[in-house]
Amino acid sequence: MHIAILTFDGFNELDSLIALGILHRIKTPGWRVSIASPTAKVRSMNGVVLESHISLSEASQADAVIVGSGMQTREVVADGALMAQMQFDPSRQLLGAQCSGTLVLAKLGLLDGVSACTDLITKPWVQEAGVSVLPQPFFASGNVATAGGCLASPYLAAWVIARLQGVEAARSALHYVAPVGEKEDYVSRAMRHVAPYCAQPRLL
Repeated sequence: MHIAILTFDGFNELDSLIALGILHRIKTPGWRVSIASPTAKVRSMNGVVLESHISLSEASQADAVIVGSGMQTREVVADGALMAQMQFDPSRQLLGAQCSGTLVLAKLGLLDGVSACTDLITKPWVQEAGVSVLPQPFFASGNVATAGGCLASPYLAAWVIARLQGVEAARSALHYVAPVGEKEDYVSRAMRHVAPYCAQPRLL
């Protein structure tokens, strides 16, 4: 299974890198997690420079795609050539978005008729795109999931793991990163948000 995390200039480190770390807790042969960017290197909102693993067009072939957020998302969705590189298909892929990444999915037409989660700053832009925004940290409909708030990133990663490897694998990955002394409470709370949306069959 190949999971791509879309990461653009101005990216939020908490979105891309927390998801990357949690998803790498899976050690199954063939499990691969990649940073996908439109350029060889991208700079975060706080000046962290990250080298991409794959291009956006390669991400379109991944089994799961997470769209991270950042300060330049509105510039991304206004760039027709850039958006054209993202050819995603929820009938064969898991698609997730974090905060302003939800705006990318909305502009790609992947949230038509689907409610979504996002951060408070991005909320009006997502609503302008015709998507109803929910006052909660995580929501999924079929193979499309969205999360709102930087620290909702583990929910999105857990959902991807649960759909591809099972709920127990998701619980184990969250347990590893949870604070000592709070692990059981943390995992239980996180899975309360994620588990209701994990009943769909795993992708093959």
